[in-house]
Amino acid sequence: MPPAPDEDSVRHSVLANALRAADLVNVLCRPDPRPSRLDEVTRVLRAYGESEPLGLADEDLPGLREAAGALRPVFAADDVDAAARELNVLLAERTGPLRLTTHGGASAWHPHVDGDDDAPWAEWFLASSCLALAVLLWERGRAPGGVCASAACADVFVPRGSGRERRRYCSRRCATRERVAAHRRARADGTAATDQMSITR
Repeated sequence: MPPAPDEDSVRHSVLANALRAADLVNVLCRPDPRPSRLDEVTRVLRAYGESEPLGLADEDLPGLREAAGALRPVFAADDVDAAARELNVLLAERTGPLRLTTHGGASAWHPHVDGDDDAPWAEWFLASSCLALAVLLWERGRAPGGVCASAACADVFVPRGSGRERRRYCSRRCATRERVAAHRRARADGTAATDQMSITR
């Protein structure tokens, strides 16, 4: 986390909002049957500097899950054009006009595309995430996110680097796990091929 003097501007930065979107999508769209809990969502929001008291309640979770489900296709888009199409639909159908706010002087000026400063959590989450992902797409000229290619992981992520090559894994851990698995498969296939050759001789 950046130093305290920059905390407010960092909290409203495009990258921070995009990373928060990915982390919330991962918590709210988990593939296992156990639904996300309020404390998990709260932990993510606090990690990204949302002001206390949050005022988040269990009844907010279904709307947040629905918003996360609407955002996931943006991360899953195959290329920049597909990501832009997904974002354009969300921006046209689910967000309001662009406005600037300080939340009554409580923060630095920053953009919003939700209805107002007291919009419901799901509306705020979807709108702020769309805005951040759209700006990242614009700035980088590529899809703003991805879905981990590891068979053992379904997490979405926001690439940090500036390279043009599309990142395939959400973390080094997933990339390493897949390399090790591929190496083991190759060795097993080689052993099987060697065994087959000795049988046929």
